[in-house]
Amino acid sequence: MPTRSAEAEWSGTIREGSGTMRLGSGAYEGAYSFASRFEDGKGTNPEELLGAAHAGCFSMYLALVVTRAGYTPARIHTTAQVHLGEGPRISRIDLHTEAEVPGLDERTFTEYAEDAKKNCPVSMALAGTEITLSTKLIT
Repeated sequence: MPTRSAEAEWSGTIREGSGTMRLGSGAYEGAYSFASRFEDGKGTNPEELLGAAHAGCFSMYLALVVTRAGYTPARIHTTAQVHLGEGPRISRIDLHTEAEVPGLDERTFTEYAEDAKKNCPVSMALAGTEITLSTKLIT
């Protein structure tokens, strides 16, 4: 399996400084600052990127679970809301997923989604963080 990389650089103090984060693939590079992380300032932040990684990993893992069960997912859409609490620390991640999977019932879909929440690699890496899940099957 490949090793993935990303990098960040920060210049200056915590409040007045600024930085950039970039993916090793070159697919993304963006600025971040105290304001973009702890307030509503322009730019990105580590939590937003973590949310994207978690939503992407979860969606792919859910597709794996559904496919292994004999279904073909037409679409899986997931959002991740990453809550930055006191400390600061990531206090919770809320995953919201909706999917179109012909022939699959709501109860079974929810079971498959719980499996993906528990076993996708990003969820496992974040095992010390509360992760919630809401599901919706589009029929």
